Amino acid sequence: MAQAKREKVQKYAGVYFRIDEDTKERTYYIMYRIGGRGAKLIEEPVGKSSTGMTGRKASLIRADRIRGTELPNTEKRKEAVKAKVADQSRWTIERIWLLYESTNADKPTTRTDRYFVRYLSDFFQRMPTEITTQDIDILRKKLTTTPSKRLKKGQVVNLAPQTIKHILELLRRLINFAVSRDICLPPTQLHFTMPRVDNQKTEMLTDAQLARLLQALDEEVDQDAAAFIRLALVTGMRKGALMALRWDDCDFEHNVITLRGEAAKKGTTEFIPMTASARAVLESIQNRTSPFVFPGRDGKQRTDYRRIARRVKEKAGLPADFRPLHGLRHNFASRLASSGQVELYVIQKLLTHSSPQMTQRYAHLQNETLMKAASLADTFLLEKKDDSKEDSNDS
Repeated sequence: MAQAKREKVQKYAGVYFRIDEDTKERTYYIMYRIGGRGAKLIEEPVGKSSTGMTGRKASLIRADRIRGTELPNTEKRKEAVKAKVADQSRWTIERIWLLYESTNADKPTTRTDRYFVRYLSDFFQRMPTEITTQDIDILRKKLTTTPSKRLKKGQVVNLAPQTIKHILELLRRLINFAVSRDICLPPTQLHFTMPRVDNQKTEMLTDAQLARLLQALDEEVDQDAAAFIRLALVTGMRKGALMALRWDDCDFEHNVITLRGEAAKKGTTEFIPMTASARAVLESIQNRTSPFVFPGRDGKQRTDYRRIARRVKEKAGLPADFRPLHGLRHNFASRLASSGQVELYVIQKLLTHSSPQMTQRYAHLQNETLMKAASLADTFLLEKKDDSKEDSNDS
């Protein structure tokens, strides 16, 4: 079909239109040169009447093109291609995170990492070299006044220093990951000031609290779920290790429990003894249709155990600030330390701590036991002193 005849808009220089014979719609064109009469004549469409284009608007666009304040369509397309190429070469924090998660850098990404990354949204579209120390300081202050997302309705508590530290550590880890893979250059003069964290809290149940906990476990309807709490109580295992525990990790012949490296906090496989109590707990479990000792839905690995833990905690009347799973790990270590019969090095190995410093929080309990033992010497010495006085009086 022949193209509709081009007609000039009489009122405006260099502005034309064509009319569609079927729809009667006008398509406006402009013609101009950049650089004088000797320059190439440019003709390009600028819009249709159905979208609001008029002769006057087309004339204004033409004036902008001649002045160079707006690029021609061909140049716009070139710039768009350049921008797309540049964008593909931009390794932003968001893009680094996606690669980090997909390649399981250093260790598998955890549910906690995926939760914390949402707080880094302000940095998603920035490259590591575009982040400054001032930006980190602003983020830290912002997180300090950010309400926790994991609170009951009506509660308002800011993010804990430990949580803020984890978020900043994740950002630093992503940047180091990108640098190690030559994705970007190392940021210069970028410093992370971490919040001071005092998390040397130890939790040890009293004998009465422990008795109530055991009674609550005995009365629990789901005894296989109760076994999860019992095993945490007698081994001090982390929640993640318990949820990842498989039957083939339990060596009943040699009484050893394997803690798989892919589920471990430090990413290395560890071994702990299967005591008589731990063995009894494992043998009491009825459901063995899944390869996991404590399976979730469809026999797959369970991802959460807070409901049963919270239910047992409330029934036992434990303190509100007692952490129903991690608190049992502290209780395990605290009772060993306070017994005076177990060295901190042994406790470190049982808890699979990577360094002695992590176990030092229990040192004061061991010191209390040593003080009691040393106090016995005072009693013996005083008794000897009193006996010597009586002997001298008799003489």
